[in-house]
Amino acid sequence: MECVVFIGLQGAGKSTFYRLYFAATHELVSKDLFRNARDKTMRQRRMLFDAFDRGRSVVVDNTSPAAEDRAEIIVIARGFGAIVTALYFDAPADECVRRNAAREGKARVPEVAIFAAKKRLEPPSMTEGFDRIFRVRTLDAMRFEVGGKLHEPPPEKA
Repeated sequence: MECVVFIGLQGAGKSTFYRLYFAATHELVSKDLFRNARDKTMRQRRMLFDAFDRGRSVVVDNTSPAAEDRAEIIVIARGFGAIVTALYFDAPADECVRRNAAREGKARVPEVAIFAAKKRLEPPSMTEGFDRIFRVRTLDAMRFEVGGKLHEPPPEKA
């Protein structure tokens, strides 16, 4: 079992990366899934426990800018014996603002949210309890560089 924690600003490419590389193998856990919930942290905790109870790997797709935002996720994953991987989406704020502007409806966040997350953004550290940390750069809408290696979308199945 694996718990992959996405870390990065809104508009950095996290959700696209999930759809391209993890949707078939990992359950999505994201506070964006329950916009109207009173206690998003409690709902996220429940989703993690439910997935791990069923032996499923997960991707936590939130901004998770600070170590304190990631701490409980790591503790829960460790409690189930999951491998904990951080994917740090290293994208400049101005690029995230540009991508966000192209979004429609509720997918678009207020620009101020991106800059607020940037102020809190701390790159992940092994001391937090991660087994692995990879830096991700979004090259364009469908191509990513992960830890220096190019990742392109998997070929379409016939």
